[in-house]
Amino acid sequence: MQIIEPLQYGKFYHIYNRGINGDKLFYDDGNYNYFLKLYETHIDPIADTYSYCLMNNHFHFLIRIKEEDEILTRPIKAPHQYFSNLFNAYTKAINKKYTRNSSLFQRTFKRKLIDRESYFKQVVVYINTNPVHHKACDDPKDYVWSSYLSCISNVPSKIKKNEVIDWFDNIDNFKSVHQQKLNTIEIENYLEL
Repeated sequence: MQIIEPLQYGKFYHIYNRGINGDKLFYDDGNYNYFLKLYETHIDPIADTYSYCLMNNHFHFLIRIKEEDEILTRPIKAPHQYFSNLFNAYTKAINKKYTRNSSLFQRTFKRKLIDRESYFKQVVVYINTNPVHHKACDDPKDYVWSSYLSCISNVPSKIKKNEVIDWFDNIDNFKSVHQQKLNTIEIENYLEL
């Protein structure tokens, strides 16, 4: 049995999961929007989001769990409980809408502590180019359910885009790196996907 490490305050994580048996999590645009609305309700109070991508049968987020003194909601629960509440709320809504009555997600959500500086940029690129990797589009700017467009636009966003762009030095380098071929094998081995 796999041991799931608890999420720790002040740490960065790659959070990911997929639909049970690889089935869909998102059937239409309304599902994607609803998931992001639930994410804002359940996760924004306890975590900063740096990158995300919602694919039809899986998702990825790069987040930092806030320090306890940064969390304004009370009482404070264990960080994993907020994610559990998100996934349970979304599952209930999908089951009701599509007359389902079973699990939606594959397993307990995966989380990988990002504790090496060299992986921050790689994880951002991996997440933002996931639609290209899975052949949903040819360019990350063509996929609306990821943080890439938020990072390159001037539109206000809850994504910590200024920090993300700083990791890449500037917006031009951010765009350039996203056009390069990513070594997905190395990152997937690190993340144990």
